[in-house]
Amino acid sequence: MAAPFSYHITFLLLIITRGVSAATFTFTNKCDFTVWPGILASSGSEKLDSTGFELPKGSSRVFQAPTGWSGRFWGRTGCSFDGSGRGSCSTGDCGSGELECNGAGAAPPATLAEFTLGEWGIGCVRVHRVCYGP
Repeated sequence: MAAPFSYHITFLLLIITRGVSAATFTFTNKCDFTVWPGILASSGSEKLDSTGFELPKGSSRVFQAPTGWSGRFWGRTGCSFDGSGRGSCSTGDCGSGELECNGAGAAPPATLAEFTLGEWGIGCVRVHRVCYGP
């Protein structure tokens, strides 16, 4: 069962600060359930420390991104992964068959947050929902 749109946005509370890198992205799960964020760097951007991970209720995880980085984040829900990290998700599944998305993007339904970092931090932000059908 797909989680309501608001849950996808709530989990993706990103606090962005300027520091040594172009930006710090902090993922905080404020949902009442575990979510599995997916990360996809755009072509030509370096991969962040992870491309997919488990984020239990109430927990946070921080990523540093360099100047010029662009890519997208999304929430995956209803996931089931075995001990070796193999599995799938009900929403936002990246189709890699693994916890890490490894260069694969989100399948619908999913809510994506796309970022492009400029010299002074964020240059562009877009949030959109990818749905089935027309």
